[in-house]
Amino acid sequence: MRKIFFLLLSAAATLVGYSQANVLPAPAHKGVMYIKNATIHVGNGTVIENGIIQVRDGKIEKVGKDIVIPPDAADVVDAKGKQVYPGLILPVSSLGLVEIGAVRASNDAREIGELNPNVRSIVAYNTDSKVINTLRSNGILAANIVPQGSFLAGSSSVVQLDAWNWKDASLKTDAGMHLFMPSLMPRPSFGRGSGFPGGPNAGAAPDPVKEGVEQLEKLKTFFREAKAYNAVTAHSEVNLKYESVKDLFSKKQKFYVHANTVKQMLVALDFVKEFGFDMVIVGASESWEIAGLLKQHHVAVVLQQMHSLPTTTDDDVDQPYKTAAALQKAGVLFAISDDDPQTRGRNLPFNAGTAAAYGLTKEEALSAITLNAAKLMGVGDQTGSIEPGKEASFIISSGDILDMATNNVTDAFIQGRKVNLDDKQKQLNDRYEQKYELKQKKGF
Repeated sequence: MRKIFFLLLSAAATLVGYSQANVLPAPAHKGVMYIKNATIHVGNGTVIENGIIQVRDGKIEKVGKDIVIPPDAADVVDAKGKQVYPGLILPVSSLGLVEIGAVRASNDAREIGELNPNVRSIVAYNTDSKVINTLRSNGILAANIVPQGSFLAGSSSVVQLDAWNWKDASLKTDAGMHLFMPSLMPRPSFGRGSGFPGGPNAGAAPDPVKEGVEQLEKLKTFFREAKAYNAVTAHSEVNLKYESVKDLFSKKQKFYVHANTVKQMLVALDFVKEFGFDMVIVGASESWEIAGLLKQHHVAVVLQQMHSLPTTTDDDVDQPYKTAAALQKAGVLFAISDDDPQTRGRNLPFNAGTAAAYGLTKEEALSAITLNAAKLMGVGDQTGSIEPGKEASFIISSGDILDMATNNVTDAFIQGRKVNLDDKQKQLNDRYEQKYELKQKKGF
């Protein structure tokens, strides 16, 4: 039995080792490159028909219609009839931390304990994840890598998705601190010893509201102590937990609060009022109800899942689709994400497409997965739009990137480097098309 186990383990390791071994990071871009005859969706709402992009050494140098391409230019991509978009950005993801959800050994997203501000997701980020290439095939070229947890989980980092290691990948390290809010909602419990009215141990069930409030008060005390600690320049002993939150007070680091209900978001605003944190609400399914208040306090929002049911039974059944338009109308900075564990982020453009069908314009929906996402993550000066001075990270599609029927990414560039769009799923498709001669049968 032991021998069989080791043989199976060896076979599994061999399969993992050969998976996508041919998909390597592209070398640094040097020289000048042109994209011509393109419909350029800048990402800030502007669309340039029959436009030209000039890239030099991985940076966008010029964008417009009147750019002269030298007749001897060697690196020219003709995008006639195609659409050019900024690389899409996944604002909340466990990419590179979780490979197979059901396999514990491939999960490195969570630490034990409730107060872990010193945990850094970036050092656990696996650039060899097989999931990364499936995202690039759908036009997603950057992501915010977020640790998981039951309370204060640690810091996230923004990465680009074509790198040898986490140091190469990082666009902004430790860019945000993540708090997973307690539910703050009483929930009925049933069964023996549950405290259900009339039960044998009535009144014995824990009170989630009381527990949540106590947790949050302890966190406020922690932040007050950390603020005092970081106000002192020299320390006889270093406190890693206090050190890890110092950039929250200077607003160099974002404070991401994972919350959905109005009650949770109102409690979260206390951290803005007392500590002045630069806050982003993640989830925020009921944010449309307090959009004006969020705008007043300069709080940004990440809508995690468009294709879902509303939070409460009183809401319109299509409320998740309409929330983005409500935030846009209120002037709240927001981004759209995809947290479906089955799609692992690949449906990001189609979530934005749904929002475009329920009140947003297509360019506003595009901004929600490009420039808006870059801004709220603190990398808007580097990426998120096709503008001079920014990294040349963009995609070329033969169809509408927001439309599931026509979306077809033909080329992708990260920092001017043309990246390989092959992935494990495409390789498996090709394998079985050849095995069963499907192309010949279809007449391809």
